[in-house]
Amino acid sequence: MSEFVSGKKASLGAATPTNEKQLQLIIHNKETDKYYWPAVLDGVVWETCWKGQPGKLTFKVVKDAMIDFHEGDVVQANYDGMNFFYGYIFAKKYSKDGTIDVTAYDQMRYLKNKDTYNFVNLTAGEEIRRIAENFQLQVGELADTGYTIPKFRGANKTLMDIMQTLLDMTTQNTGRLYVLYDDFGKLTMKDLEDMKLDLLIDAETAEDFAYESSIDKDTYNRIKLYYDNKKTGKRDVWMAVNSADIKRWGVLQLTESVNPEEPMNFGQLADSKLKMYDRVKRTLTIKNAFGDLRVRGGSILYINLNLGDVALTKRVIVEAVKHTLTQGHHTMDLTVKGDVITG
Repeated sequence: MSEFVSGKKASLGAATPTNEKQLQLIIHNKETDKYYWPAVLDGVVWETCWKGQPGKLTFKVVKDAMIDFHEGDVVQANYDGMNFFYGYIFAKKYSKDGTIDVTAYDQMRYLKNKDTYNFVNLTAGEEIRRIAENFQLQVGELADTGYTIPKFRGANKTLMDIMQTLLDMTTQNTGRLYVLYDDFGKLTMKDLEDMKLDLLIDAETAEDFAYESSIDKDTYNRIKLYYDNKKTGKRDVWMAVNSADIKRWGVLQLTESVNPEEPMNFGQLADSKLKMYDRVKRTLTIKNAFGDLRVRGGSILYINLNLGDVALTKRVIVEAVKHTLTQGHHTMDLTVKGDVITG
């Protein structure tokens, strides 16, 4: 049966008789200002990615006479005393057996809105803060990248794409990677190096894994950037090539047009793209590892596994993670992709 408190803000971590590995979920009906502790069946699943997706929480509750919540209401989740999700209900699915399947997202879901932004001489963090405030999003720590973007134009693009483009432009000019995520209700941006965890996953802490290596997608050993110069009537071209890998794999070419109005060294941009794409793409999926709520998309941790053609003992970047939490039990599935997996 569900419990509720009316007229005051509910507190996570203090409502259960024992603090040992307890899963707590609170739903806040914003219209009635009531807080519910629903009876959750089969635990919850929390998923995050490094780029391009909001955090997602799915769970099933028993529909009884007491509980009352709607789309847009707030969901908070805590496990073993650690707050890990703050978001909003976006979908409910009712079943004949009297249960409701609920899907909630953190506030990065609102970055799917589209808009147009143009600016000059701002850092990625400054512009991300401005966009977030325009859409009434809560902002936490935004790292100072130390790089001022001279000019940016983004027309009718999702806010997620705009923010990721700002981070990509910063990376191309600084060589540093950044992670944008929601930290329990606060939009947060950190240098990737600040996402390191003192966590090792090996054959004992992971139940199973699957490994794939491929050059079939998003691998390029020749980069061609161009634009049609209206003043000269000719096409200006910048190339970056790895002849050794062309000999190994054949020509795998990425061709992209560039905007000559952007204040950028296109030769350096081609070199940067070659460095990014000229590699065997390796995908590692780890199943049912011991759960750790510190792990999210963009986290750095350590792997010690024999993957067949690669013996991996080094740090890797988590591209996606799915946490499965029930009362007293927590596992996680992780995906690590890209040239961060090397021999």
